[in-house]
This record gives sequence, C-alpha cells and structure tokens, in this order.
Amino acid sequence: MLNKIIILFLFIVGLSIASVSGQNAQPKAKKQIYAKNFIGKKAPDLNIEGWIIKAPKTEGKFILVDLWATWCGPCRRGIPELNEWHHKYADKLVIIGISNENKEKILGMKTPVLEYANGYDTQGFLKKTLQVRGIPHVILINPEGVIVWQGFPKLPGFELTPEVLENLIAWN
Repeated sequence: MLNKIIILFLFIVGLSIASVSGQNAQPKAKKQIYAKNFIGKKAPDLNIEGWIIKAPKTEGKFILVDLWATWCGPCRRGIPELNEWHHKYADKLVIIGISNENKEKILGMKTPVLEYANGYDTQGFLKKTLQVRGIPHVILINPEGVIVWQGFPKLPGFELTPEVLENLIAWN
C-alpha cells in the first residue's frame, strides 16, 4: 500500500511539473475541495439509512460515492455519466449515490433515471463527517478503504474525467 501512495505522490508531482512550461508559466491553481480533505486517509463508514437501489457488493473494488440531491442541477446533470461508468467499469468500480433527502423525494424524481446503487441518509451523517459545503461531492475509495480522489467532479481544471478515473483504477 505504501508503494501505491508513493507512486500516487510521484504521479501528482510529475503532473504539476509537466503542467508548467516556459519561464513565464504560472503554477496551476490549487484545487478547492469544499470539504475536509480526506485524500490518503481511511474513508468513513457509509452510514446509509436505507436503499433506493440495492446495496452493491464492494469487496475488492473501488467505490465512487456521489453525495447529491434531487434539487441540485449539477448533481442531476452528472447522473447519465455515472450511469455510463456504472456499466463500463462494473468489474472494478461500484458507484453509490447518497442523498440526505427522504426515500419518497428521491423516488419522486423521474428523470434522469438512476441505474447505480442509491441510498438515503436523512441525518446527513457522511456529509457531516466529510464536512461537505457543496454538492455534488464525490469521493473515490480504493479497495483498501482509502480515499484517493475527492471533490466537485466538474471543477474546471480538476474534473473527474474517464481518463482520471481509469488512471486511478489502474494503480490497483
């Protein structure tokens, strides 16, 4: 595991160095997470009150947790891409959506259709634990239970793209 952390560190340092070209280049802006930074730390328990779409088997897989809400436009716009990833990476990745809305509110959302595991946590346990200040908020947990990516998935310059996801999953 220490080797994976060292490789991740070297990869990030390499990306930082590669992004600066020429004498007058400005360093890349620091990523704003809008939550407490848990990258490299053990993921908190996914304390889910109930399931809208049944709990997935997560053993040996990466887990992408999407904190979202039915009223959140960016959250809803991200659902089709999460559906796609749910099918494309099913052998290595489990996607779990968690809303702090009640079951009826989530079931009342007819579009977009959720195709991956979804639960509700009306007490906002995970959101409070991560100190999330804005949604959608995504954490990517490796099979060892450590958070390897965290943040707003469409933050310009720091998007969680298929390429980023594939690179993170490939290290396992």
